Amino acid sequence: MKIDLDISRCCACGACAVACMDQNDIDVENGLRPFRSVFRDDWSINANGLPACFSIACMHCREAPCVLACPAGCIKKDEATGLTLYDNTHCIGCHSCAMACPFGAPAFTPDGKMQKCDGCAERLRAGLEPACIRACAFGALKVVRCPSEELPADRSLCVLCEELAKLQK
Repeated sequence: MKIDLDISRCCACGACAVACMDQNDIDVENGLRPFRSVFRDDWSINANGLPACFSIACMHCREAPCVLACPAGCIKKDEATGLTLYDNTHCIGCHSCAMACPFGAPAFTPDGKMQKCDGCAERLRAGLEPACIRACAFGALKVVRCPSEELPADRSLCVLCEELAKLQK
């Protein structure tokens, strides 16, 4: 399972980021970094001929480099959902996960513990959609549970990010 963004539908309104901050009690005024970032890239053009807009959080990579990089074993792939989850109880604040992540997903609390998007795992377990998806009025964000639900490659942020990650190796 993964959360994908249909690049052709995102308008960078920020509703997903606000919903994420609310769901996770992220207090940006006190230095916490949001799990989801939204921006407009005027240099890139989407399939509709408009500037590309992006809503980016943890990509929950199939072979997540942050999992391998964490010496304390705080980050694991959830076998049931495929999400990249964390338990920062034993986090030593070394930032190895952040250095390994090609998308800059790991953030750190003021006490140095790592935190990141967990795909709203608690909401999913309760049969609800992730907060960011529920808030997106344009249907740009969606949960992809199987290959038949995947977006076309030219509209998928996941495909674009996989291509970028390959270039970084």
